[in-house]
Amino acid sequence: MKTIYWTSLCAASLLAAAAAARADEFSIKLKPGPGAEVAQAQCSACHSLDYILTNSPFPKRTVWDAEVNKMIKVFGATIEPNEAKTIIDYLAKEYGS
Repeated sequence: MKTIYWTSLCAASLLAAAAAARADEFSIKLKPGPGAEVAQAQCSACHSLDYILTNSPFPKRTVWDAEVNKMIKVFGATIEPNEAKTIIDYLAKEYGS
């Protein structure tokens, strides 16, 4: 009986922690602009949007292009080519040098 209790308690704790982490993610706001919603949806599916804010405004378009393509080719992000272009355009304009 104790094992079931502790297993349930651990599972509930993990679910609560995951929900809290996800809630914090939505408090990060990207700059408004064409492509912001696509970038937010696709990028936050795998990592915090802090990565974008931390890296900007240093990368030029070529760096954002390489980063988005790395996410697709190396990490397996399921981003369609038209979405990738939208994200790169957005990041280059709003978070580029």
